[in-house]
Amino acid sequence: MQTRINDRKTSMDKKQLRKQIRERKKEFSLPEKIELSRSVFEKIEKEELFKEAKVVLLYYSMDDEVYTHDFVEKHYKTKTILLPCVDGDDLILRQYLGIESMKAGEQFGILEPVGKEFNDLEKIDLMIIPGVAFDKEKNRLGRGRGFYDRLLKTVNATKIGVCFDFQIVEQVPTEDFDVKMDVVISTTNIYK
Repeated sequence: MQTRINDRKTSMDKKQLRKQIRERKKEFSLPEKIELSRSVFEKIEKEELFKEAKVVLLYYSMDDEVYTHDFVEKHYKTKTILLPCVDGDDLILRQYLGIESMKAGEQFGILEPVGKEFNDLEKIDLMIIPGVAFDKEKNRLGRGRGFYDRLLKTVNATKIGVCFDFQIVEQVPTEDFDVKMDVVISTTNIYK
């Protein structure tokens, strides 16, 4: 009975934290978020993990996330860049081959690559993951659907969470199924 009460409390804490971060994001325009995102990716480009990686899982950002479009475009010709595509309750991966290979996804309207599914998961060297919030212990709070947690459990690669500074919180409420990051990079900090 105690576990069920704790689970409910954690769930409510997560919901409240998502709401707080959503409100903070509204304080920034898209151009401001794009500008803040540059420093996140400048840090990533300096990391040996990224320099040595041949296959990188990224994401094609929504307007409220760390902006990835320019970074994806910059690196897809020299690295295999994989992007997630929503398939029911799961994420499948496809290679980004240029903006002309993208179409709006069925569930959220996010641009997703078309083409064959990438299943060679052991070849992924690095995963760059968005989140609603992170803490200094590298715990991650997602949007609540579990898409990334399910995917992250199937891939044995270094996981870098990316966020704006205001998304770093004192403590992210966690549950057994939540997957921790190896590194978290924000606008001004790196947590290893």
